[in-house]
Amino acid sequence: MILKDILAISGEPGLFRFIAQGKNAIIVEHLETRKRSSAYGSAKVSSLEDIAIFTEKEDMPLGKVFDIIHEKSNGGPAIDSKADSSVLKSWFEEILPEYSKDKVYTSDIKKVAHWYNILHKLDLFIKEEPESQAESKTETEKVAETKSFRVAEKKMKSAKQKPKAE
Repeated sequence: MILKDILAISGEPGLFRFIAQGKNAIIVEHLETRKRSSAYGSAKVSSLEDIAIFTEKEDMPLGKVFDIIHEKSNGGPAIDSKADSSVLKSWFEEILPEYSKDKVYTSDIKKVAHWYNILHKLDLFIKEEPESQAESKTETEKVAETKSFRVAEKKMKSAKQKPKAE
């Protein structure tokens, strides 16, 4: 799942989409209400792409957790985030059995369920597609191609400008 421009702001309900970078703040748009506002430097802003769930082995990115929830719920909504804490914990254990019970709190599980339901309701689940071979060129390959194109372009221009010998 692609979560790059989806943000959570501490103290603000819901999720936001990154719109633009301002001088002292970022401009965000609330996903549900479509209202735009500013998030200043004092606000704790987190991209959902950077959030991971603690597991017993290694941390699992939130996008992968959302993919698992999507598969287990057959593309439907997740459990209600306002359900009883024991119900939420048993649901999350079905989704991610190896999650760290010491580090992942009930409030974290509620956020995951709530965020998943918001994204599901707005139909924002976009599967990540592997890059095609043409798009997977490294930056150095792209720079090398550009340089060789410029060199060839200069040679063509200089060949046109040379006077012909009679």
